[in-house]
Order: sequence, then C-alpha cells, then structure tokens
Amino acid sequence: MESDYIIIGGGIVGLSVGWGLLRRGLSVTVLDGGDGSFRASRGNFGLVWVQGKGLKQPRYARWSQGSAAAWAGFAAELQDGAGIDLHLEQRGGLDLHFSEDTLDATVAQFSALKEQLGGDYPFEVLGNNALRKEEPAIGPKLAGAILHHQDGQANPLKLLRSLASDVRRRGGRVVTGVKVTEVDKTDLFRVICDTGAEYQSRKIVLAAGLGAAALGPKLGFRAPVRPQRGQVLITEKLPPTLRLPSLIARQVDEGGIQIGATNEEVGYDDHTTPEGLARLASEAVAAYPVLGRAQLVRSWGALRIMTPDGLPIYQHSATMPGASLVTCHSGITLAAAHALFLPDWLEGTDASPDLEVFGEARFS
Repeated sequence: MESDYIIIGGGIVGLSVGWGLLRRGLSVTVLDGGDGSFRASRGNFGLVWVQGKGLKQPRYARWSQGSAAAWAGFAAELQDGAGIDLHLEQRGGLDLHFSEDTLDATVAQFSALKEQLGGDYPFEVLGNNALRKEEPAIGPKLAGAILHHQDGQANPLKLLRSLASDVRRRGGRVVTGVKVTEVDKTDLFRVICDTGAEYQSRKIVLAAGLGAAALGPKLGFRAPVRPQRGQVLITEKLPPTLRLPSLIARQVDEGGIQIGATNEEVGYDDHTTPEGLARLASEAVAAYPVLGRAQLVRSWGALRIMTPDGLPIYQHSATMPGASLVTCHSGITLAAAHALFLPDWLEGTDASPDLEVFGEARFS
C-alpha cells in the first residue's frame, strides 16, 4: 500500500494536514490509534483563539492570526465536502479578570505585542459596566475583561468528524486501531504497525500528539512533548445565555455551557478530581452567577500536548529526509493553517511559510 504521504496520528492535527494534502492532489494514508489512546481532539475547549498567544514570540501570534483569518473559508469548504456545520462563530472572545492588577498586567503585555505586530492586534479593554453591556450574564465580582476581536469558537467534535469524512471522500485512506511500531527507509518509507500491516510512502508526517515522544526519536526528532491535564464541566442544555466565549466558559451550539479548563502537570493521568471540578464550578459561578442554577450533566479530563515553551514544533528530519514532525497545543486554532498553508512547507514550494522559529533547534 503506497501513498505520497503517511500521516501518523488521526486527530485534528493529522487529519487537517492530510485533508490539505489531498486537496492538492496528493495521496494520503492516515494511521490512527485505538479508542484507548490519549485524544486531545475529543476533549478540548473548542476555541479558535488568538489572544495571549505569541507574547514571547510574535511569529506565533502571526501564525495564529493567519489561521484564524483563514478559518471561515476552511470551514465553508469542509462543510461543502462533508455536509456538517462546524458552527463557527468569530465575534470575539473574552479574557475575564477578577482583579484590576491582573487586568492591567495583561493589558500591558498585549499592548507590547500589538506594537511589535505593527498595530495589528485588535483588542479593547472593558470595565465591569462596559463588559455587562457586551455580556449581560457577567457578575459584579469581575473587574473587567479584554475583548479580542479575532477570537471565536467552533464545535471540535464536528470538526473531527468532518475531517475524517472528507479525507475519505477525497480518496484518503484512514486506518484506525493501529499503533506504529517501526519505521525504516530505503527509497520509500516503510511503516510497520502492531497488527503486522505494512505501508509505504514517499514522505511521512508525525502528528501523533503525545505519541510523538516515543516514536519521534526513531525518525530523528527530539519531540520534547509532555501531557498537561485539563478538566472540563458541561451543564444541561440552556436557552441562549452566553454571547461570547471566554477562557472560563462558553455556550456550545447544542446549548450546554462548557466550563473549564484546569491546567495540571500530573503526567499521563486523564481522570477528573472533585477538587479540580469544584474549582472550575466556583470560578464559573463567580463570573456568571446565572450558572449557579444550572445542572451539571457531564465532566471529563483530557491531556493536552505541551512543548517546553508552549509553541508548536514544525521540524523536517535531518536523519530521515522526507519525515516531518508537526505538533502543537492549539490544534483547533491552527487547523486552517495546517490544512491550507502547511502543505507548501511539507512539499517545499515557493509559497512555503517560514517556520524556522518553530524548529527543534530552539531546544538546543
């Protein structure tokens, strides 16, 4: 079974890359793990989010902005192919603050980044009164918020389903329930799975999330990724309650309120804890008092993929030419960039984005 590309990892990152390669006429095989695999694509917060990214590396802010700007076209094309509405909204997003001190400190950081970006960083600062006009459900305990106009949200499960469906519709092969155990290369890459199946390709993209830590060194990558647990709560379905998403809560298209998320360094433990969920609920009610009357119906824990500096890693292998590592914390935000821009980098075209700053040399 020979393809132009084998994508190792069938989450949103891997499928976005595969979808983008297929729309350029290249053949793709996606190899994905079983249901027991850690899956950030099924447990994330669903934000298309720009603010706060790139405070120490403006290139990351630009990369996120470019992806957010491309999201509407990406979603429309994907919906045409898969027939699934991703419920994309890009009306802005809120960074809520309970104290003037943290608000002022964040505004200072955003202002410095805005200057570095030549003024292209559209945000405004809202005191509590102005914030209530923008989001009536806000409570009196909040000092204010930053409203960033490039932010938004989408349904991540429908994105995952759409990508898998349209990859297949475009002729891609998606193989699930397999674990890659060995990779070697002569003229072509040969990928061996735990099922005994073998696949061949001209190039390989390692987009296996946390799985890159074990497989990466076999392909010539450091792959310094680690898990970070995020716990999330979901309320019952409610009438329209929250207008804009925030980092504390957002209302999903089905009507429930998604509350989260924790940021916990607990290794490969994706369980929920009473303490973590209680903290989330308490903060959500403090920010949005109306949620104190909502019934909680579901919770989960999921493991994010983190790098030492929080930035993505885009790296071509020096020891296995044709192999590339693609991993990031923000798979939803960057889905459009991975689908529409990254294929040029993988193929080395004249339109290739400059991603050198995201290479592994920064970890030397």
